[in-house]
Amino acid sequence: MSNTVFSEILSGLYDNQVIPYLGPGAVFDAKSKLTQEPMPADSNSLILAMNGGKPMAPKLMYEFPRAAMNQELKRGRNYVSQFLDKTYGQIQYTRASMHDWLKEWRPKYVVDVNRDTQLQDSYADEEHTLIIGVARIVATAFRFKIFHYDGSSYFEIPQEQVDRNLPILFKPMGTPKPESNYIASDADYVDYITELMGGFAIPDFLKDYRKGKKYLLLGLPLNRDSERMVMSDITYGADEHRGWFLRKNPTDKEKRFSAKMGFELINADCQDFLQSVQASAVAA
Repeated sequence: MSNTVFSEILSGLYDNQVIPYLGPGAVFDAKSKLTQEPMPADSNSLILAMNGGKPMAPKLMYEFPRAAMNQELKRGRNYVSQFLDKTYGQIQYTRASMHDWLKEWRPKYVVDVNRDTQLQDSYADEEHTLIIGVARIVATAFRFKIFHYDGSSYFEIPQEQVDRNLPILFKPMGTPKPESNYIASDADYVDYITELMGGFAIPDFLKDYRKGKKYLLLGLPLNRDSERMVMSDITYGADEHRGWFLRKNPTDKEKRFSAKMGFELINADCQDFLQSVQASAVAA
């Protein structure tokens, strides 16, 4: 990563013109406080955790939503939700370095496609707006819930009551807090992405705010359709230069897709980025 590009990214982040978009790699160093096992966040580790540490059939190991759909059909939708509740709502993890860094400067808007609560914990002493993705509900056409955090607790609000001056935390794939909601199985993704494409999975105020912004994809693989489709719709309306895609040893498919989307590929990972941030702070 050249100094010029790094400076442009940092400047954009601090001016809230570049939006952090967190994928599984953003929690690369978070571990269970009890067992020291890494937090399961990427597709493969989630499948293994859901299946008691044992691999599933090759066609199911391809992607977590596919494996989750298999378990949902066998054991019911609650089984997958209970697994995610236990994984992210009950197990205590060490803080991820990326989240410690985010906590220091509190960006105005963050997208986090992981299902853990560390981003929310980073804003636990500050009022903010939390948007959570939901799927397969019949009471409304919208595929999101909005919560206001008043400094001590969350309560659900309609989008018309959102204070636009507060930080926005967008957790499209869900979280166990303040209530358990997840996009996990194939059926969830199909419903959510359909409404995301139709404009019903993002509140109107966020559609306005995101116009012309750039994104920094941190720890997000782009080798599976679900991640690509969700990301492309969430970043709709971005600047023509959509931002930067941090990825070590990207596949040819990832290179083509990121270029087509308008992302500048940087051959680095979250650890490399944080090292650059630390070196920049020391130099300053």
